Amino acid sequence: MPDKHLSTQFDSEINDVCSRVMEMGGLVEAQIRQSVYSLTQLSAEVTDQVFEAEDRVNSMEVEIDRELTSIIGRRQPTARDLRLLMAISKITANLERAGDEAQKIAKMVRSIIDGGTPRKLPSSELRLATEMASSQLRKALDGFARLDILSAVTILKEDDLIDKEFDGFVRKLITYMMEDPRTISASLDLLFIAKAIERIGDHAKNIAECIIYIVKGADIRHTSIAEIESSVL
Repeated sequence: MPDKHLSTQFDSEINDVCSRVMEMGGLVEAQIRQSVYSLTQLSAEVTDQVFEAEDRVNSMEVEIDRELTSIIGRRQPTARDLRLLMAISKITANLERAGDEAQKIAKMVRSIIDGGTPRKLPSSELRLATEMASSQLRKALDGFARLDILSAVTILKEDDLIDKEFDGFVRKLITYMMEDPRTISASLDLLFIAKAIERIGDHAKNIAECIIYIVKGADIRHTSIAEIESSVL
């Protein structure tokens, strides 16, 4: 992943922390898959698995940040090395927040199950949006592993697709609530779930921005896609 250094120990430390980030990312991906499965199957047992994983994700974020602080203190990195370590801290924060969103989905599923909501609500239609968000997160982690700018820019371009899925789902929920007021409570739960999915996509986008920052040293937050393509590609 990073460039080689004269100190093989430094290389080893950086590679170890990057491996930990990938491990954490895999755990968050599993949380997202489980949370959506619990929704489509209305499975309280699977929601428990999401809650159990949350403690591990939180612990990993703390452990990685502790290691980053140690590396910076001992190695006093500069230039790209410092950008890499700073970006890793931001990436782990975004992964932890994506895990939080998965937990929110699980909590809403519990609410739906406890409320005995009729299965006619369009919960299965959230699967596409979730697959898109999960795919974005997976692409972002892969792009981080390879420090691939092209992959990062593609993720930024595709972020709007998840937003459009969210908007379409909201319109459908409004229709359900107007036709049958008894579904309002459960529909609001689904609305919160849809918003959590959209935020997972946002966290994948943030990780993509970190990749560009590592490689190019450019902060492209709040920058249009056209400007990003002209400045970093």
